[in-house]
Amino acid sequence: MKTKIQSLLLILGLSASMFAWANPDYLVDADWLSEHIEDENLVVLEVRYHPHRYHTVGHIPGAIQVKRFKDLADNNSLTVTRFPSREQFQETLREWGVSMDSTLVIYDDTRTVTSARLWVLLKLYGFPMEQVKVLNGGTIGWSAFEEMSQEATPPRARSNIELKPADQSIYVEFPDIYDHVAMGKQSDIVLIDARPGERYAGGSHHGVADGHIPGAINIVSMDGTDGQSQIWLSDEKLGELYKAVPRDKTVYVYCDDGFRMSLAYQQLTHLGYKDVRLYNGGWSQWGNWLDLPKVTGDKPFAGDFEL
Repeated sequence: MKTKIQSLLLILGLSASMFAWANPDYLVDADWLSEHIEDENLVVLEVRYHPHRYHTVGHIPGAIQVKRFKDLADNNSLTVTRFPSREQFQETLREWGVSMDSTLVIYDDTRTVTSARLWVLLKLYGFPMEQVKVLNGGTIGWSAFEEMSQEATPPRARSNIELKPADQSIYVEFPDIYDHVAMGKQSDIVLIDARPGERYAGGSHHGVADGHIPGAINIVSMDGTDGQSQIWLSDEKLGELYKAVPRDKTVYVYCDDGFRMSLAYQQLTHLGYKDVRLYNGGWSQWGNWLDLPKVTGDKPFAGDFEL
């Protein structure tokens, strides 16, 4: 019997080889969600790229709208892409009615990129990650076989969830990145820029400054997913994507706004990388500080940083 994902791939005319998608424990499909959507402790959270589409395009019945920047970023920082504080994120979960015994299903319409940010924050603040699921295929995987709703989900009863302090092994701050840059080619850290190639090279004018952090290699995390079906590619293809990254190295990852780097974090940790850390602030912080060094072009080092 075919699963909904297998049927979706056939509908889209995609290769049957994609049936061998990656299988971290937290990835579930529309079949799984259909079976569990009425579970008492299940909370479905939608993290659309454009949050207003929760109302216009519609959402999975019962899903709570997540406003990706307001709910998943520091509202009190000039760099809106920094992690929210424990207190801010805890208050958000309380408003959603999420408790420590909730099972969460997160989904989006962007190949799991935006949902990855929420997944990372839950891990950062000590939520039981065995209770967090990500819908592989997102809105495409669900809407191909099930109805979407435009009716706002009634608020759940407010919870009193208590999160843990941030796990400092998950992230790094500006001084850590600057130390890496100061080491130049002698650094034993692998720095990954998870953005599209044109942003890495400096041709997209996405922000105040162009280019990338000196020494960063460009691995586009969204290349580990399929654009049509929104599903993750196979472990073999993910491994090929990150083949330039030694598994025994400490890895720092950044992007523009905290979403693509979160997907990279999921991919790398799924592949078995042991020490992966996210740059809290990313290019939105580094690129907007005009005096910080930057490199343009498609190579990690250029100009003064070649020496």
